[in-house]
Amino acid sequence: MKEFLAQGGYAFFVWGAYGMAALLLIVEVVVLARRRRTILTRIGRLVRMRGAKTP
Repeated sequence: MKEFLAQGGYAFFVWGAYGMAALLLIVEVVVLARRRRTILTRIGRLVRMRGAKTP
């Protein structure tokens, strides 16, 4: 197990790459969730504005 974790002397680079990939995936999910919420808010606002204009 120790050899596996050491990755032949390249553990810092290997695990660093895995960590960076995981971090970027998490950031991507958060950004997409925020963007979705913003778009839905804008659509709701637009629907309310158009509904108020029609008598």
